[in-house]
Amino acid sequence: MKPEAPPAALAQVGVVHRPRKVKMLELFPVYLDVTGRSCLVVGGGEVACRKVRNLLECGASITVVAPEAEEGIRQLARNREVTWYDREFVETDLEGMFLVFSATNQEGLNEVIAELCKKRNILVNVVDDPPRCTFLVPSVVRRGPLSVAISTGGNSPLFARKLREQLEQIITREHGEFVELLGQAREMAKRAYPDDMARRRKVFEALVDSDILELLFKGEKDRAKERIEQCIFSLPD
Repeated sequence: MKPEAPPAALAQVGVVHRPRKVKMLELFPVYLDVTGRSCLVVGGGEVACRKVRNLLECGASITVVAPEAEEGIRQLARNREVTWYDREFVETDLEGMFLVFSATNQEGLNEVIAELCKKRNILVNVVDDPPRCTFLVPSVVRRGPLSVAISTGGNSPLFARKLREQLEQIITREHGEFVELLGQAREMAKRAYPDDMARRRKVFEALVDSDILELLFKGEKDRAKERIEQCIFSLPD
């Protein structure tokens, strides 16, 4: 267990409580690879548990700090899928962290954590407090390797969720299968034409514009694979 900092440590960061300013965020959209990276979740409630599970799906190495925790977090800790410290947050918990979720119900503590992270150049998300975040979590539709992210810049997470639910009816499992096949086809084309970028581009365009997705909708996966080979090896020069 990490050594605990003295209780006065949090008071020494110089955080001044003041009214939060509402601002329109101009966000740079990006996907982060957190595989094997150390990520901290402060808080043990339902929201914190959801953040933990989302991070686990992406292969992160997760530490949870909270005096009490939902059964879901407790079970993950018993299974050694996460590390849980059943105590209050201390500044040393931030050491070596790639990103942090602050999901407590204590506004003062969330503010302290946000300021400490910013001083250390650690990505931080304070749940339901966009002005104190350095990154926001979008609402995401996932279909295998295909993901579509929706963000309202923190203005209305509920509307982002509604849009996600609508897109879930449009973007299907077959779209994910198509993307997976495209990835395999891309590697095949690179091996077939290692020194001909123009040819590879024609192949990639033919694949995207083909009827492969329609074949997948019909359940004709073998024919879809045949069409991929036609696009790669039978295109006119």
